Amino acid sequence: MTTSYLVTHSGGFHADELMSSVVLTRLFPQAQIVRSRDAAWITPGPDRVVYDVGGGYNPDLRVFDHHQRDAPLRDDGQPFSSFGLVWKHLGRDYLAAHDIPAHDIETVHAKIDAGFVLPIDLLDNGAVNPSVAGPLSGMILPSLLETLKPVFDQGGPEADMAAFHAALNIARAFLEARVARSAAGLRADDMVMTAIAAAGTGRVLELPMGMPFRPAVIKAGADQLLFVVTPRGTDDWTLGGISKDPNSFDLRADLPAAWAGLTGAALEQASGVLGAKFCHNGRFIAAASSYEAIRAMADQAVTQAEADGL
Repeated sequence: MTTSYLVTHSGGFHADELMSSVVLTRLFPQAQIVRSRDAAWITPGPDRVVYDVGGGYNPDLRVFDHHQRDAPLRDDGQPFSSFGLVWKHLGRDYLAAHDIPAHDIETVHAKIDAGFVLPIDLLDNGAVNPSVAGPLSGMILPSLLETLKPVFDQGGPEADMAAFHAALNIARAFLEARVARSAAGLRADDMVMTAIAAAGTGRVLELPMGMPFRPAVIKAGADQLLFVVTPRGTDDWTLGGISKDPNSFDLRADLPAAWAGLTGAALEQASGVLGAKFCHNGRFIAAASSYEAIRAMADQAVTQAEADGL
């Protein structure tokens, strides 16, 4: 069976059919996207996938619409959009096509579903209003994708199709980046867990490179860790704090107040560390020119934090 057509509705477009199209064009690169509401096109057939149009949901027939009565719901009662339905049934194949290791596919699939697919499903169904983002409502991805539609007096089938394909390329970049970051996060977790074990009861986590580390720190229950040391090159090392909460800028411990906003010789004098280069005024990150210098700064920061009762 050859899939020759990917059929979705004509007219204006939204994030759900764009993201569905990203998945489907990866799995069926030879297929042509057809945007139509004509019954001859939106009727299921062995040569096509029909999504976000047609009034039906039947994964065996490869029909993924959510506009009908008794539309499919998630196990928790939240609604699907076409993207959620396509992701549910074909998302794992999409991840495999991106060479995600087989043992990570379920984890990455669930993570992207919860953090990327579900929000689009909810917005498309009106279950969440963009206004919940406050002044940032116009900057959320579905809103930005819709700004790529032709303006009211410059539309028409050809303009709509050109805009759809332009928006599709942008949507593809975002989904592919999300997949790459989710997979990278799992690789980072393994590396951070190794570093946590090496740190033992120490207060400083040393990483071999910059990477997301907080999820593994929380998973490991490494509450003793206060700071992170990371190289940025042969002559550039950083010392950073660890946030108390993923949604907060509050740190478990700040860098010493005497360092705040200093650079170069002034920071060397304040810290007594030759090679100290910079400390942000917010006291959440500092830099030095060598491993020895950044470790000396880390030791001072730990001593100060412990003196403050941490």
